[in-house]
Amino acid sequence: MNKPVIIGIAGGSASGKTSIARRIKDEFSDEKSVLIIRQDDYYKDQSNLTMEERVKTNYDHPFAFDNDLMVEQIKLLAAGQNIDKPTYDYVEHTRSSVTERLEPADVIILEGLFVLEDEKIRDLLNIKIYVETAADIRFIRRLIRDVNERGRTLDSVVNQYVNTVRVMHDAFIEPSKRYADVIIPEGGHNAVAIDLITTKISSVIHNTVV
Repeated sequence: MNKPVIIGIAGGSASGKTSIARRIKDEFSDEKSVLIIRQDDYYKDQSNLTMEERVKTNYDHPFAFDNDLMVEQIKLLAAGQNIDKPTYDYVEHTRSSVTERLEPADVIILEGLFVLEDEKIRDLLNIKIYVETAADIRFIRRLIRDVNERGRTLDSVVNQYVNTVRVMHDAFIEPSKRYADVIIPEGGHNAVAIDLITTKISSVIHNTVV
């Protein structure tokens, strides 16, 4: 197996990172294997903490993530080895006991808040993407997602956004876009940007110049 193309997709919470990752995967589903890895699954294990302590964790700070494990596992995949990726339990606010067995792929997409913020991760990437979406749109999407899918209350989502999400975005996520090769406005709705990116990925896979 040839060395995989590794793509990083960063951006604010609910900016459309996952949508873009899925669109890219769909484009290559017939000819190449594509693996999507979410940085959220690498939140640090907090099983040693009480629930009250877990709730107080700043989940929007880079220190909340076990990026060393993520880098280690990406390197294993790039070397052609299987990994047992951790998963995260959003209800319990800690790492789940369930792991996911992943096999190497032609294209590996890393998507998460801080995949461009951490130099160790950036050094693994062939293509670096930043998704830029207006703050009000991101907040609405996050509110709907966290209430409907992650068991959060309206008050908890609003408080988290005001106290940590917005602050950490301005401090760490927004500045990381300077490392991006491509900045995509409006997330997965930007068909032109998706087409350009998939063309570039094809050129890297086939060692051609675009």
